[in-house]
Amino acid sequence: MLEEETVDGFLRGFDNFRKQMARICPQFDLSTIRPRMRLGYSSDSDDVPAALMSEEDLAEAEAEAAEPAVAEALPHETSENVPAAPAEAPAADPESVPAEGPQVIAVDDPEDSDKHRSAAEEILRIGNENIASRVFKFHELAAATKNFSTSNLLGEGGFGRVYKGRLEGTNEVVAVKKLDRNGFQGNREFLVEVLMLSLLHHQNLVSLLGYCSGGDQKILVYEYMPQGSLEDHLLDLSPNKKPLDWYTRIKIAVGAAKGLEYLHDIANPPVIYRDLKASNILLDEDYNPKLSDFGLAKLGPVGDKSHVSTRVMGTYGYCAPEYALTGQLTKMSDVYSFGIVFLELITGRRAIDFTKPTHEQHLVHWAEPLLRDKRKFVQMADPLLQGKFPIKGLYQALAVAALCLHKEASSRPLIGDVVTALQFLINPNTAEDCEESIPKKSPPPDSEIERNIAGNDNVLI
Repeated sequence: MLEEETVDGFLRGFDNFRKQMARICPQFDLSTIRPRMRLGYSSDSDDVPAALMSEEDLAEAEAEAAEPAVAEALPHETSENVPAAPAEAPAADPESVPAEGPQVIAVDDPEDSDKHRSAAEEILRIGNENIASRVFKFHELAAATKNFSTSNLLGEGGFGRVYKGRLEGTNEVVAVKKLDRNGFQGNREFLVEVLMLSLLHHQNLVSLLGYCSGGDQKILVYEYMPQGSLEDHLLDLSPNKKPLDWYTRIKIAVGAAKGLEYLHDIANPPVIYRDLKASNILLDEDYNPKLSDFGLAKLGPVGDKSHVSTRVMGTYGYCAPEYALTGQLTKMSDVYSFGIVFLELITGRRAIDFTKPTHEQHLVHWAEPLLRDKRKFVQMADPLLQGKFPIKGLYQALAVAALCLHKEASSRPLIGDVVTALQFLINPNTAEDCEESIPKKSPPPDSEIERNIAGNDNVLI
């Protein structure tokens, strides 16, 4: 997290930035009340999916709940390809499940696995009438992926593997996520994701086309995103790929922020994404971003509640510090994660990179001293940009990132205001120096360029 004096300077500078935007964009108003729409269930109803409730409310509800069979909760099929599963064994201890891909934080929870399994069943009970996604048969998806061939493998993570597939009949290209059937977390992710993506629809959220729940198979079918993930283009760039230019990076940040804005401000009750990271931001053919992987999503606080208390889950390096320490989850936890992703977009560095020297392994720790000296801001830009970015845009982008990374959650901006700020940055016509590229050498400390940021030398620091 950033030190207080570092962010205070950014707050002063961003206030000038906000006033400037208010003159150009009158809709930039912190007090704006955004429209809301029902998600398919009501915040004041008893029918809130239990796996997304706060732990306190869930404990009381489950004291009276029966335990229906998970296998019968969703429509499913059993064929010669998928033998019927025996009675479900107790869920595996999460710590006993081998992790694949990036490590996921899991702070010990006092509740046992039966509670989480019961909560997942409740999601299905509530969601049954709302789930309109197609139910696939296992053999359809096996044929589409060439029997889940490694040649079709797009990627893998802690919950399973994702394959490229082509559906017979329609010839539609899809992404098929086959969850680890031995993993407790994989099963829970399946249950949450089917419900969430069946109820949530936005241009910056990946679309769920259907699922397969035959026997012990848990498979999700999504729209195919041809450009892969942001991680592929930013952090794992192959030598034959062009690096993302400045405005494409801002475009991706805007779309990701809009996806969060929909979850936070339009969905009712609000949804906290809880796992924003570069690998979960997928890109279509035109590099429009869509958030994916909703298995960790939770309903946000409603009414007089300021947070929800829950088991700490998320990817190391992206979790908000107050959430990691207390388990108290708010929408500002997502804003912090967005700040990390945005800083990755600006710098081209990973949130955590153990190949770097010790003092540079954590992105925020590396950035903190540089953010204290505006003469060093240009050093933070991704070298692959080769200096091709607007100077003012870089400064203002760093201001937005720093605000999102404020150590006090209450001081972080609403994601809707982040969207407005980024939309201002993405429009070249609103930036006086939009056609200018950064010089090969850093400008002198009292240069005209710096004074023009907001009319004085102390815009950000």
